[in-house]
Amino acid sequence: MLLTTPLTDRLGITHPVLLAPMAGVAGGALAAAVSRAGGLGFLGGGYGEADWLERELGLLEGTRFGIGFITWSLAQRPALLERALAARPTAVMLAFGDIRPFVEPIRAAGAVLICQIQTVKQAREVAALGADILVAQGTEAGGHAGARATLPLVPEVVDAVAPLPVVAAGGIADGRGLAAALMLGASGVLVGTRFYAAEEALADPRAKERLVAADGDATLRGPIFDIARGRDWPAPWNLRTLENTFARRWRENPAGLRTRAARARAEIEAARAAGDFDIAPVIAGEAAGLVRKLCPAAEIVDTMVAEAAALLADAAGHLRPVPPLSEDARDVARDLRGF
Repeated sequence: MLLTTPLTDRLGITHPVLLAPMAGVAGGALAAAVSRAGGLGFLGGGYGEADWLERELGLLEGTRFGIGFITWSLAQRPALLERALAARPTAVMLAFGDIRPFVEPIRAAGAVLICQIQTVKQAREVAALGADILVAQGTEAGGHAGARATLPLVPEVVDAVAPLPVVAAGGIADGRGLAAALMLGASGVLVGTRFYAAEEALADPRAKERLVAADGDATLRGPIFDIARGRDWPAPWNLRTLENTFARRWRENPAGLRTRAARARAEIEAARAAGDFDIAPVIAGEAAGLVRKLCPAAEIVDTMVAEAAALLADAAGHLRPVPPLSEDARDVARDLRGF
């Protein structure tokens, strides 16, 4: 069963599943694998490492793909957008910042402009500025996010920006999440944490193992790892990761961590190089508890879509019209309203 939606129509893809552009994790091999499976893979433009971007774009030649940027960081390195657009991506995703300087170049290049938002106010703003597709991201997501939960945010954004397609993000890792998102009015899903554990992901294998072993209770959200990594993230966005020894040590004392930020950064970098994820962060969301094995990206896409299609078909087959209330039942209901 094909899950055809306005998103699949707009992007020319088979399945309404997008790979989140995870910095340092969503490289060319992973993006290409998701696209070949019928979704759309997004290269993680991240903080704008030009050499990394050049190398990973080379793995996407001949493949339909998207690329995502952290907008406030891209503003400091605008030449990266020019290089990305020269590779002719299907879509460009912007998140976390002012999109206005980039709307016209993206449109002129013929790419679809996708904007990730975390509030209804942001949704209305980017829609007015010319976004083609919106990603409504809930706080359950791994990485940086806002404060609102996915379940109520998505339908509110759908209503606010109709008829623009809306993609749900945050806490979605299987067919149940995809089916739920479609029922909420979304046209598809953006998935990060589940693809973190894909064989093609650039994440350290030891980080992937920790993710598979974790559950959704084992995440936390806050500025600790941004401080330690020297990432000057603006408010109101905070980072969700798996909990570990380093986070427990500093979560109640971010001010103290700032006083030793240089030493903390060296500690994090050394730990990452050594594969010590008691210290280095595993950037994952509350969907961690739904990630139970490592597997190829194509298997993730295929399984998610098949599960969602089966669930939606089953739900349609079991839905029954509600019979009208009898007059006696209406009288009882009126009486109860008096209490």
